Amino acid sequence: MAPSSVFGLRLRQARELAALTQEALAVRAGIDEFTASARISQYETGKHVPRYEIACRLADALKVPVAFLYANDDGTAELVLLWQHASATSRREALAVLSAGAA
Repeated sequence: MAPSSVFGLRLRQARELAALTQEALAVRAGIDEFTASARISQYETGKHVPRYEIACRLADALKVPVAFLYANDDGTAELVLLWQHASATSRREALAVLSAGAA
């Protein structure tokens, strides 16, 4: 999948999970309200990819890690979201399991 379509897909997924309109997301991310809906639409359709700084603001507004917006496959995207909500203990245990499996 092309980077622009990956970003757009993940952005739309996160926005819909947050139950936000395109305009509401853009305004929360500090994007000018007069171009808000059009800009988010362009990102979601892959017409444009935002600068990393804007992607970080969008991720913050959506309460997802910015890595989620760039995750190339569904498994990685799910892992990034689960990691964000995992406790420190769960993270250490997961790293131990993954490290043992990679050895």
